[in-house]
Amino acid sequence: MNFSEPFEAWWLSLDRDLRKVVAAHIGLLREYGPRLGRPYADTLKGSKVGNLKELRIPYKGQPYRVLYAFDPNREALLLLGGNKAGDKRWYQKMIPLAERIYMQHLQQLEGDDGKL
Repeated sequence: MNFSEPFEAWWLSLDRDLRKVVAAHIGLLREYGPRLGRPYADTLKGSKVGNLKELRIPYKGQPYRVLYAFDPNREALLLLGGNKAGDKRWYQKMIPLAERIYMQHLQQLEGDDGKL
């Protein structure tokens, strides 16, 4: 499992209790991989990346999300995290950013070893 710099920055900003809850959901993703489904994960609609998904993390009544995708090597890449509460445009803002991060990851894979 890999993670982007924006995801790492978000992770480091979390308080200890929320970090534990997010870590538990990431553990489910690690265990079940692409088979992880609702209520823990869901595919995002409106993305150019067909396999862009989200971890759905309820915490103290707040809807936290971690956007992720599996790369061609079948490694999960945690792209972004955030709390979508009160932001009706959260997905409209975050999906394009997640897509850019994912595409940069794919370019890096090509450059590192020439294989996808």
